[in-house]
Amino acid sequence: MPPIVTVVIPFYNDPYINEAIDSVLAQTYRPIEIVVVDDGSSRHADRILPAYAGSVRYIGKANGGTASALNAGIRASTGEYIAWLSSDDRFRPDKIERQLNYMRERHARICCTDFAVIDGSGTVVDSRYGTPYPDGLALMRLLATTNAINGCTVMMRKDIFAIVGEFNESLRFTQDYDFWARTVLSGIRIDYLAVPLTEYRMHGGMGTVQNKPGLMAEYDGLRAFYGLRIASLFAEGGTFG
Repeated sequence: MPPIVTVVIPFYNDPYINEAIDSVLAQTYRPIEIVVVDDGSSRHADRILPAYAGSVRYIGKANGGTASALNAGIRASTGEYIAWLSSDDRFRPDKIERQLNYMRERHARICCTDFAVIDGSGTVVDSRYGTPYPDGLALMRLLATTNAINGCTVMMRKDIFAIVGEFNESLRFTQDYDFWARTVLSGIRIDYLAVPLTEYRMHGGMGTVQNKPGLMAEYDGLRAFYGLRIASLFAEGGTFG
C-alpha cells in the first residue's frame, strides 16, 4: 500500500481556507490525510465545518501561533510523510505525487521545491518565484545567512521529528528557519526539487507583512545563533544522510 501523506493546515482567521483545502482534495495522489488546526480563530471557521466534515480532521485549540498549530497537527497525524500548507496558499494538483516519488527515488527524509506566487484573487503573478539552486547542498549552505526554504514547499518523513524535535513554539514567525537549521546541524540532507509545486499567496493581510518588525527581530537572532555553526559545518566537510 502507498504511504499515507498527512497535510497539516494551520488556520487562523483566514478567508482563503477553502482554496487551501480544495487544492489538497484535488491531488492526484492517494492516500492523503488532511488535518486542519484551528488556532483559536474568531472568523471564517464556519468555512471548514460542516462543509468538509467527511474530508478533513478538524482540531480546535487556543491561539498559540503557527508552530503550536503545526505541532498539534503533526502529533495527531497518522501519515508516514508530512506536508505543511498555509491556509492562504495552494498546492498544485500533482504536488504530492511528484514530490513523494522524487523523495522515494532518492531515499530523502526531507525535501523542498520551487514555488509560484499568486495574488489575493488567486491569479499567478510569478510562475517561478523561488531561487533555482544547483542542488540541495547549495541551498543548505545558504541557511547560514538566510531562510532559503518556503515551508509550504516542504515534505518530510514524520520520523524526522524524533531526531530534530518539534517546531519551536517560542518563535512566532520564524519557526521554519529554526527547524531547517536544526535539521542541517543534525546531519540530515535537505533535498531540492527544482519544480514549482506550491502557489504562495502574497496579499496585504499576510502575517509576514503585518508583523514584519517582529519577524525581522526573530530572524536576525536566529541567523546570529545558527549562522556560524552551519558555515563551520560545511567548512569542515560535514556529511549528510
